[in-house]
Amino acid sequence: MTNTGEVRVSQRGQMCLPAAARHRWGLDDGGDVGYVDVGDAVILIPEGADALRRRLIDPVTDEEWQRARRGFGDADLVSE
Repeated sequence: MTNTGEVRVSQRGQMCLPAAARHRWGLDDGGDVGYVDVGDAVILIPEGADALRRRLIDPVTDEEWQRARRGFGDADLVSE
């Protein structure tokens, strides 16, 4: 299966996922797909954006959040 490719977006904003991706994601009969717009790209998430947030944010410990808030020792990052 090809992991990259291109799809056409219609004037109504519709697009088709390649069959291989639909099969792998269990979307043969259709379903919801989340997305995250990261500026220069849009990431599609078969389980939805909330599931992705949980997988990315839940594992971060309180100590790691505090370090991030303090800029990881870089004073310039604190105000970013």
